[in-house]
Amino acid sequence: MKSEDVAKLAGVSRSTVSRVINNYSNVPDETRQRVMSVIEKYNYQPNNSARVLAGKGINTIGLFVVSIADKHNPNRIYQNNYFAPFVDAVVDTANALGYYVLIHTVYSEKDYLKVKSAFFQKRIDCGIIVGTEKDTGMVTEVIDAGFPIALIDYHIAQESKSTASGMNMAVINSRDFEGTVSAIEYLIDLGHRDIGIIRGRMNTYSGRQRFEAYRSVLREHGLKWEKEFVVKGEFLKNTAYREVGRLIKSGRLPTAIFSSSDDMAIGAMEAFKECGIKVPSDMSIVSFDDVPVASQIMPALTTVRVPVYDMAKKAVELLISNVEKKDTGISYFNFPTELIIRETCARRISKQ
Repeated sequence: MKSEDVAKLAGVSRSTVSRVINNYSNVPDETRQRVMSVIEKYNYQPNNSARVLAGKGINTIGLFVVSIADKHNPNRIYQNNYFAPFVDAVVDTANALGYYVLIHTVYSEKDYLKVKSAFFQKRIDCGIIVGTEKDTGMVTEVIDAGFPIALIDYHIAQESKSTASGMNMAVINSRDFEGTVSAIEYLIDLGHRDIGIIRGRMNTYSGRQRFEAYRSVLREHGLKWEKEFVVKGEFLKNTAYREVGRLIKSGRLPTAIFSSSDDMAIGAMEAFKECGIKVPSDMSIVSFDDVPVASQIMPALTTVRVPVYDMAKKAVELLISNVEKKDTGISYFNFPTELIIRETCARRISKQ
């Protein structure tokens, strides 16, 4: 069915159908209802190519989830306890506001071309990139072209590479440094002095922030951070499991560990359990993210809550507002975190 068919059945002009579809205000309610009844009855779908040529949006947000590190798991996005809730939140918020979501996964540097082509081929009105791991120049190119974009887990200084006017970008992060400080301070208050870390990827904003906060707090308390207690988990559960196993085999352990993500903490807990190391009586663990499973495992995980839903909702609302109001500019949002105390940390009893 074409727009002229809808017009004929509704007894209106083709231009009136176009005004109804594009939600113009100068259409009488009775006429609008008559056109919409035909559209709904015959399930008419407007031609997106025509809308693009006419300078209209297509009510579609691109969501690009970057996960380059884990190259061997084809389901790594949907099995990831952080990414999956974020994707759900974006889709739910967008759908409620009348927008579709086109989801792309970026598993290799070559996949970044998906991001660029989706924008430049006008298949999306705007885009969200979450899990940014490496500046390939693509992000800057998209920003410089003036496309509305929201970046999650992105280093604010990176935007300084873009100097074009009229850019339209939102940078949305959680306060990872402050959240990590609260977690390490909590362990110190419990009497722990030998505190290790399961580190995330250092080419991510969150990975760097959490590691720097860990080192900063230990320095402030006159405590040493020992390289032997720095486990490179890369934000991957299986990697954390393997590397914690190596730490256990070394024969020298801290009394507590801060994990830069819940997925890695869960992998570590599995390794400790297999080796007869009890959490929290033998090893205290505090983590980051507060993914849904964190409260469901035994013992329940003490962790820093990241407001994933609020961050996703803010990204979607900002982009839709920018698209519909034709706003431009750069905005930054840092969402607060909260330490959620559960069952994986215990007070350290000094040995006399």
